[in-house]
Amino acid sequence: MARSLGNKRPLRLLTRFLDSPSRHRSLLTSSSSSSSSARSLQTLAYEEVPPPPSGDDPAAPTAFVLHGLLGSGRNWRSFSRSLASTLSAASPPSDWRMVLVDLRNHGRSAEQGGFGPPHDMFSAAKDLADLVKSRGWAWPDAVIGHSMGGKVALQFAQSCARGDYGESAACPRLLGVLDSVPGEVKPDNSDGEVEKVLETLQSLPSKIPSRKWLVNHVLELGFSKSLAEWIGSNLKKSGDHETWAFNLEGAIQMFDSYRETSYWSLLEEPPTATEIAIVRAEKSDRWDPDVIQRLERLPSLGRDRSEGKVSVHVLPNSGHWVHVDNPKGLLEIVAPKFMSI
Repeated sequence: MARSLGNKRPLRLLTRFLDSPSRHRSLLTSSSSSSSSARSLQTLAYEEVPPPPSGDDPAAPTAFVLHGLLGSGRNWRSFSRSLASTLSAASPPSDWRMVLVDLRNHGRSAEQGGFGPPHDMFSAAKDLADLVKSRGWAWPDAVIGHSMGGKVALQFAQSCARGDYGESAACPRLLGVLDSVPGEVKPDNSDGEVEKVLETLQSLPSKIPSRKWLVNHVLELGFSKSLAEWIGSNLKKSGDHETWAFNLEGAIQMFDSYRETSYWSLLEEPPTATEIAIVRAEKSDRWDPDVIQRLERLPSLGRDRSEGKVSVHVLPNSGHWVHVDNPKGLLEIVAPKFMSI
């Protein structure tokens, strides 16, 4: 994989692609239970916000929330709670189940293992379909994805629409794509910091002596203190040492797929009855002028909810980490979309 990274041209800044750190302990619950331990199919780890009082409520509308590269579902716990509370207090009220998923090679899903290659957007989206089927859930009414998770959401909708998951699969009525460029990610005019960080992580021993050692080591390599501390936040305790909370090699393959995959055709012809809401952070440096112009040219396919449509929104006073930089503003954009379903 190091050779693969070396063959790529430089990319944009790391903060474009990576999710923000979380100071909270993970409360993720595995979707696999003792009664399903005999299944050969592995399913994703997830948590529900707010947690169900007892069992699954099949009548509650469901939203999947997808994190970005090297993140986990817990990064979106605070925002998801705020969104669920807002919808519950709306008129009329609506009690949504927010399912915060750990994508393959990330979080608790990385601990479970069992997710074979290829590690790409198609496989990551299919994991969501496998989770729905294994749990016996209705198909999600909404899917929100940040950064790399945004492209997983787009792939999920595309696969649903073309029948990849079977005749029973239903497309989400709402797709939220949060600061995620829908086309190929151009490497022009970049210093390649993403690749530098990934290559640095590859060069480190699998067993890290301590979080302090890692932060100091990364600082010595010339990275910023905030970035070094973020890298340190991705460690987990394992005996007398620390190890990564993600599968690095698999995550790198997902990153390659993220930047090489385009969903412009999906935006130009969205699935019937689905709204794809694209949120661009005002201060995010990942958006090229030509990409913004292409977004603005996307035709709206009418006001009838039976037709698919695309909407584009700008989140003010926010960089790439939209749920950290301006969670209130993001809520003001996203909540009305949920209320319209």
